[in-house]
Amino acid sequence: MTSARSIYRGRFAPSPTGPLHFGSLVAAAGSFLEARVRGGEWLLRMEDVDQPRCSMAAAGEIVRALEALGFTWDGEVVWQSRRTEAYAAALEQLKATGRVFPCGCTRRELADSAIAPDGAAIYPGTCRQGLPQGRAPRAWRIAVGDARVSFDDAIQGRTVSDLASEAGDFILLRADGLFAYQLAVVVDDAEAGITHVVRGADLLASTSRQIFLQQCLGVPTPEYAHLPVAVNAAGEKLSKQTLAAAVDCSRPGAALCGVLEFLGQQPPRTLADASVTAIWTWAVENWQSRRVPRGPAQTGRLQNPSG
Repeated sequence: MTSARSIYRGRFAPSPTGPLHFGSLVAAAGSFLEARVRGGEWLLRMEDVDQPRCSMAAAGEIVRALEALGFTWDGEVVWQSRRTEAYAAALEQLKATGRVFPCGCTRRELADSAIAPDGAAIYPGTCRQGLPQGRAPRAWRIAVGDARVSFDDAIQGRTVSDLASEAGDFILLRADGLFAYQLAVVVDDAEAGITHVVRGADLLASTSRQIFLQQCLGVPTPEYAHLPVAVNAAGEKLSKQTLAAAVDCSRPGAALCGVLEFLGQQPPRTLADASVTAIWTWAVENWQSRRVPRGPAQTGRLQNPSG
């Protein structure tokens, strides 16, 4: 896999499990503004690789909401569910290096494993040296060995991860036959020539695994910037699971100014009444990434706090 890196190329990659909510809008706006301010491209990808959780209806809602809020993207929308051949080819490449192995463990058998920062079970290595007798392969994992990954995040700062203790040998192909997010996103970013990934800090723990996979596949590593995650009053990330409300696209100015305020950009209180075009013009002209809050999470609001 090769990628063209002559220009800035960013992306927004929502999972279509529900409508666009404030937290997703934060990631969309931050990545969009970084790309446009730098004169680069901004791509849209639907991360629907986990097909049982995703729906075309939700994807359509997200696209319509982005259009109503004035977002424009370069090229066609990319769908992970249509790219399984690319993921299969990457898995075969990794098999050829001897880095991956079949695993026969069930979720129940891993229930007592240590928990990674993102809530996943840390694999104890049961099948790393071969499947136990009488076991059939259920999934494919990549052996991380003693790999340590470090990177400088443009917002959250220096991150150093010991993959064995923080993630373990993670899954690339699931027991249900679906490719894992970690592999899909690395393949997609590489083939699209993504140079900069701007997304929520809820994915910060995944970044080291993705950099490790990039190194194993021999593809470039983008620069990363993880925006603070919008949380509710209980400190829970806004999501479908926490019943986050859909963005009110009938009041686009309030939604956009609320996001700009969340990202530390201090929009004037009168901007919420301006046209969507005027809001984006102001945002591009005044965007300063150094103003984005450095913490991994903060409370989100759906309207302009200044209004």
